[in-house]
Amino acid sequence: MCSIEAPPLCAGLSHNAVALEGTARCVKRTDSQSSARLLEVIEVSRGLSQSWLRMEELAMETQGIVVLPGQGSVWNMSPGRSAALKLLGGATGGSVMLFEETVPAGTMSTFHLHHDSDEVAYVLSGEVTFKIGEEVTVGGPGTCAFMPRGVPHAWKNSGAETGRVLFLYTPARAGGLLEEQQRTDRTFAAMDEREAAELRRRHGWEIVGPSPL
Repeated sequence: MCSIEAPPLCAGLSHNAVALEGTARCVKRTDSQSSARLLEVIEVSRGLSQSWLRMEELAMETQGIVVLPGQGSVWNMSPGRSAALKLLGGATGGSVMLFEETVPAGTMSTFHLHHDSDEVAYVLSGEVTFKIGEEVTVGGPGTCAFMPRGVPHAWKNSGAETGRVLFLYTPARAGGLLEEQQRTDRTFAAMDEREAAELRRRHGWEIVGPSPL
């Protein structure tokens, strides 16, 4: 057996980082199997510590952002339908992604869910019907809907006029799908089934079925 002694806490180092340093100082060996296992644990712990520190760095590097009217990339999804990307995941350190969508009457989403992101929708104009789980709600301007990760949901512009809806994802991973489609200017209609499925998988989306609305 080897004795592991962690040094006292130091300014600027987290408790986890200090504990890892203490582990790394364990140099006495028993048999080769135990030594190999110890080294494996140390490497895994270092990897986790580095990932955590990188997340802390990203949060510290993120600056305040103000996006003025007319600013932000616009993706023309189909005739009359567009998305103005206001806050991108990379700019917020992965915290949120936000866009404003213009939705012609009758526009609807699939019945889907997000594995890693919660979604918020705020109706700016028009009438939108939301189905979240088994609940169906119709709302006009000022309506706000929260769609938790893992819960199937869908929406539809059920009014007679074009509407505008503000969508937000947090964390931002699910919004990466819109960002990627805007960069490549490729809608799902332009993709084969395999490419579309890979895009959704990459950003944590899952199709449950066609629109129930």
